[in-house]
Amino acid sequence: MLPFFGKMHVAYLPKARVIGLSKIPRIVDTFARRLQIQERLTQEVAQTIEQIIDPVGVGVICEARHFCMMMRGVEKQHSGAMTSAMLGAFRTQKKTRDEFSGAGESPQQRVLRKVAWLERLRFPAMSVTLEI
Repeated sequence: MLPFFGKMHVAYLPKARVIGLSKIPRIVDTFARRLQIQERLTQEVAQTIEQIIDPVGVGVICEARHFCMMMRGVEKQHSGAMTSAMLGAFRTQKKTRDEFSGAGESPQQRVLRKVAWLERLRFPAMSVTLEI
């Protein structure tokens, strides 16, 4: 197995409890440091946040580049893979899911859309982007 690297976008809609901003990178790092595949990493981060704080919904998107694709086999240097895990309101409400995911946008568009999405919600929400 060869490593992969990229970004993980994590958002949750709190119900009664919230967690500190520094806890989300700690959760991601805990799972990312293990011998891991991208699909499982994405699911484990979402499930852990759901178990810890019981939010209305959790959304996790992982965008990564894999050395196995860059060094061996197809040798595509600029290819990547994207996985997502949507739980609760992110799974059941299409509008919430679409506003969070926004596939195909530039990084600047994504940031502006997330800020607008957070402002429109009637209750507080958290959205974090991390390097993995």
